[in-house]
Amino acid sequence: MSATTYPFKENAYTLYSYALCPYAQRAIRAFNIAKVPYVVEEIDLRNKPDWYHLVNPQLKVPALRTPDGTILIESLVIAEFVADQFPEAGLLSNNATERAQLRLFIELFGTRVSPFIYKSLTSAEVEDQKKAEESLLAGIRAVNDELEIQWKRSSGKGGPFWYGDKFGFAEIALVSFVGLLAVPRHYRGVVVPETEEYAAFSKWKAAIYQHPGFTDVKPEDALLIENYKKFVAETKN
Repeated sequence: MSATTYPFKENAYTLYSYALCPYAQRAIRAFNIAKVPYVVEEIDLRNKPDWYHLVNPQLKVPALRTPDGTILIESLVIAEFVADQFPEAGLLSNNATERAQLRLFIELFGTRVSPFIYKSLTSAEVEDQKKAEESLLAGIRAVNDELEIQWKRSSGKGGPFWYGDKFGFAEIALVSFVGLLAVPRHYRGVVVPETEEYAAFSKWKAAIYQHPGFTDVKPEDALLIENYKKFVAETKN
């Protein structure tokens, strides 16, 4: 195929993805939970096809081609597009306050947890590794506290998911990174304590691990561990 065209399915949603990418998994989960048919073009991020710049000039995944030929990029943008395009799936609340609270939760996780998963791996100095672990656990405690607050709201319904018993947009956005906690556990021995200050997070994680919305997309831990090996800095004594 020449670099002036790219593969897609006519009159369908074509998702350009990579199975081990946590961001691409968001888009896959959005379509799966909404029960919207789609086709996947798997993109090898180590050897990107010469046509992929025609889909996404940034050469990142995921990207989405809609049936009318529109190209969308960025995982949360695509997930929110699915939620808005198919409101009957109920991925997002119609209530503006509830949507704002959800966005703040996703932002909290994205700034207080996700970066320190990677930081724990890339830090070489023992002291820096310790600081990254402390920051990661502090972020998880903040997520725990926000879950406790949400479950007392009418939209939280006591959990175990953000919207009560419904695996919804919060989970679509974040569960890939919950699964990634297996990587610093393997390489750095980072474990979430089984104490009260992590109880809500543990309840949420347990429910996530039992739901097909997570398990049907989640790569095996062994694949994740091998894939992230390249980011792991050798510890300096």
